[in-house]
Amino acid sequence: MEDTFDTIVIGGGIVGASTAYHLASTGVDTVLIDRNDDGRATSAGAGILSPATSSRTADDDWFAFATDAVAYYPTLQERLERDGASETSYRRQGAIAVAIDDDELEPYADARARIRDRDLDYIEEIDPADAVNRFPALEEPRRAFYNPTAGRVDGRAFAESLLEAGRTHGLTTIDGEVENLQMSSDGVSGVETAGGTHIDAGNIVIAGGAWSPAFGAQLDVEIPVEPQRGQVAHLTLPETDTSAWPIVGGFRHHYIVPWPDGRIVLGATRESEVGFDPTLTAQGVNEVLTEGLRVAPGLTDATLEELRVGLRPVSADGLPILGAVPNVDGAYVATGHGATGLMLGPYSGKIISDAITGTSAAIPPSLSVTRLE
Repeated sequence: MEDTFDTIVIGGGIVGASTAYHLASTGVDTVLIDRNDDGRATSAGAGILSPATSSRTADDDWFAFATDAVAYYPTLQERLERDGASETSYRRQGAIAVAIDDDELEPYADARARIRDRDLDYIEEIDPADAVNRFPALEEPRRAFYNPTAGRVDGRAFAESLLEAGRTHGLTTIDGEVENLQMSSDGVSGVETAGGTHIDAGNIVIAGGAWSPAFGAQLDVEIPVEPQRGQVAHLTLPETDTSAWPIVGGFRHHYIVPWPDGRIVLGATRESEVGFDPTLTAQGVNEVLTEGLRVAPGLTDATLEELRVGLRPVSADGLPILGAVPNVDGAYVATGHGATGLMLGPYSGKIISDAITGTSAAIPPSLSVTRLE
């Protein structure tokens, strides 16, 4: 059996879903093939959209890209709603960065200095008591600042909205596994699935998250991405309206994300050298709960509703890997977003789509696949 499309997208996480949506919405005949791996990062992440309060904010290249990515979210949400997508989960929530203990005061001061250097005057230092007033479960911090532009998104919901909207433009989605790429003399020509189906296409996008390096050998390019495990806890505060509570970030690389109806997400571990093992561990869950309750002891009596785990695709230099594969016509890569995949993923998908259709400027060299040569 053979089918023919203009473009094949491999991977149905938020990056692949965004790439497929943007291609389909511009008239490109697109198929997305997804095997829905256990531990996909999109399904576990809390989705904080706040470059200025991220632990990655010291990296200028990352910060510039992340700022553009977050600024694109409202535009994309409007497009998805016009295309009939159901609730995307995206919302501007605001975020507080807090220094609770002495060891956090120095990184807090460093963050404030970067904010001043970048003239981000919409981010203001707030009184510790005001921080508690905004997030009642919070331990009163030593110092705190507030970013009113920060948002949050549920990765599962947003990825599904992208696919739902894409289908209104003719996007085809297939549950399955790509076993091999089909190669021509100078580029890609399609894929072969594990079920023996051959699908022809002039363009292929590798957006398989941490699993993307599996296709590197066929493309004659190293894709230096490793899985990093992140464990996350979902709590509920019965009969508590948390819809207006801000996101909270401490300075030990953990976070607290409130949602409506009393749901609170605590995360996340950053575990390297675990392979493709999406296992919840006693140590990881203890870390997430201990750190969350240190920052917000008012959550002590919350109900533990769910635990999630995801395998983030972390690149060797910590930056996304985007764009056309050198010397292989029609091959593209979109991976390596690490712990900020939900922040960067939708915009990355747009950039890859634009590269395929020739409607955008070149991908920044610091993010391009060509930096791997």
